Order: sequence, then structure tokens, then C-alpha cells
Amino acid sequence: MNAAGSKIRMAVVSPFLDKSFGTERTVIEWLSHLPDSFEIHVYSQRVEDLPAGRFAWHQIPSIPGPGLIRFLWWFAANHLSRTWDQRVRRLHYDLVYSPGINCFDADVISVHIVFAEYIRRARQELALRQNSIRSWPRLLHQRMYYRLIIALENLIYANPKIPLVLYAKKTAKDLERFYGRREPLPVLYLGLDHEIFNPARRVALRDSAREQLGIASDRFSLLLVGNDLRKKGISVLLDALVELRELPLDLLLVGREDPAPFRAMVEERKLEGRVHFLPPRKDVEFYYAAADAYAGPSLEDTFALPPAEAMACGLPVIVSAENGTFEIITHNSDGMVLKDPTDSKALAGMIQKLFQDTEFRSRLGRNAFETARQYTWEANGHDLAKIFEEVLNRKLHSNRQSLARAL
Repeated sequence: MNAAGSKIRMAVVSPFLDKSFGTERTVIEWLSHLPDSFEIHVYSQRVEDLPAGRFAWHQIPSIPGPGLIRFLWWFAANHLSRTWDQRVRRLHYDLVYSPGINCFDADVISVHIVFAEYIRRARQELALRQNSIRSWPRLLHQRMYYRLIIALENLIYANPKIPLVLYAKKTAKDLERFYGRREPLPVLYLGLDHEIFNPARRVALRDSAREQLGIASDRFSLLLVGNDLRKKGISVLLDALVELRELPLDLLLVGREDPAPFRAMVEERKLEGRVHFLPPRKDVEFYYAAADAYAGPSLEDTFALPPAEAMACGLPVIVSAENGTFEIITHNSDGMVLKDPTDSKALAGMIQKLFQDTEFRSRLGRNAFETARQYTWEANGHDLAKIFEEVLNRKLHSNRQSLARAL
């Protein structure tokens, strides 16, 4: 409650909310598990999967065009919409919360990626000389977009007055390295829906899922779920498959991106027929059921949710040490951690061990389930509410001090 004992009125600023996307799914779950003492207003261009009756949606119009132009419009439009609501509708907010860089006036920001670190890791992937001329317009657009985001990070994340909430401890090192944030920052390891993601459900769906996807019983299927496949480590994953060409391996890549540039990468490595680009589904557990292992060698990921969901399903997982999910994993006990996300030979060795050693694979899956069951959305909601309340108390105290000085 705020100082007056009424509900805490909070504005949430996010381009869209949809459980088909990792960060947005996290925001929906976090907000849904906040106590009833919060009155939540969502400023988004579109929303899906929000519980009925809990949220007030303030729709921000969207425009067509390249991603950079759409982002600039969104950034300006959400500010204008909230300013209108405040001045005309007298709708004042106790707190403004933003997942990532969406506005200048957020009271709390959760950090799902530090783009400066991603660009450092992906510099070779984004180099024009490493790509065909056909892909240059897309790459140039990406580079302009990333430069803008990094400039905004420099303005916002470097401001010590803006509280940040992290998904993993590794992000604190990135924020210190690029933006000088050295103070302790709260870390919330993401929760999971254990009614959906569990070994019993995976086993029950397995035969049907593999049949629908056309995966033969003698094939070993690796799964990667996510958008921005370059960031997720598709290059090193494909190179690892080249190393293991003699094994009956299939790679399932689930995401919304245009697969055309990545099909070219598959063709260059002569992996046609072994790599399958698949659309996202609301019931993502369908894909976990079809897989034998999860492989996520991210170049940079604050805390990728799919590997944790795979663990909850009892799947053995491989993640890179640049993915914050590795912080809940003990190497070779409940998962495998790839120290260098560009080391395709080391990744190939891990995949081969999972393929050949069934006892090791089963033990990893069992232990992964036991680890993952510790993390819940309910706990996240409780911890996030405490953070919001502490930030609000500090904000009210600061406002009182400013008023006292003015008098």
C-alpha cells in the first residue's frame, strides 16, 4: 500500500505482452502474481494472455515500417499517451515499471539483456564481410537499431538513481563493465509453471509430438527455442552438428524469425534434412516432449526461460556460460555448461556424450527436474512486490524531503 493506504497504482510500459515470447511471458507471470494491493495499468501496442479483469490496457497505436522506425514511434508514443492520461484524465501513477528500455521515466526496470555485451559477443556475426551481400541491408538495419539501444542504455542504465532488477547475477558484471553500476542489485531467477512443465506431461506427449513432427524413433533430437537465432548461438550449434555428421541427429529450431538467412547457413554446411525450422506454439511443452535434449549456446542471454522449462520437463540441457540460466546449473550434475559459446568442438563433445551415455542423460534429466522445481512464479510475485514497495517508499521519502526544502 502507498502512504495513503490505498492501492499502489502502477503503469507497465512494454511494446507488447504475449506468452509466446520469453521476456513478455515473464512480465505477464510477474504481474499476474503480484498481490491485489497493486492496481496495474498496461501501456502496450498489443496484449494477449493477460488474465481478465486484473489489468487496465491502454492501447498505444502501432505503425508499419522497419523495426528502428517502429521502435522510435513506440518510445515517443507511450510517453505521449501517459502524459495525456496524467494531465487530461488526472490518472497519476505511484510507479512506472519497464521491462528493458522503453521510456525515460521508469521507476523500476527489469534487465533482460545488456545490448552492449551482446554486440561485443556478436561482432563477428554482424560483420558485413562475414555475410552475403544480400543480407547487408538487414545487417545494416540491425546495427543501426543496436547502436540506438546502446545509446539509450548509456543514458538510462548508467543512471544510479534508476533501480534495476536482474534475472541473473552475470548481468551485474555487464552493467558494471559498460555502465559503472557497482551497487548490489536484486536478482530474481525466473519462475516456472510446474503444472505445464513436468516429466509426466512430457512423457505423455512424446509419441504424439514426434509423430506429428516426423521424427523417427531412432533419431536423437536437439531443441532450441527462441527468437534472434544469432544471439541464441545458431552458428556454433550448426558447426557442432557438422562435427557430428555421422550421428543420427536432428535439430529443431523454434522461433518467429524469417528462416531464410539461416537456411543458407544450413546449406553451406550441407546439413539439409537435419535442421527443422518450426513455428512457435502456445503449448511450447509440445516441443520439449519431442526432444531428447535442449541445446542453448547463447552468445548473450540474461536468463533464457526455455532451458529452465526444459529442465522442469526432465530434459538434459546444455547452456553457455553467457546465459544466466547457467547460474542454477551444476555442470555434469543437473545440466552442462559450455564455457565458451563459440567453441563448436566442445559443444559437439557434450552433445555426443548425451547421445552415447543414456545413464548420464537420464541422471541429468532427473536432477534437472529437482533443480527446476525450486523456482516458481508465486515466489517471483512476492519478491517483486517487496522491491516495488521499497522503491515506492524511497520515492515518497525523497518527495517529502524535496517539499520540505522548498518550504
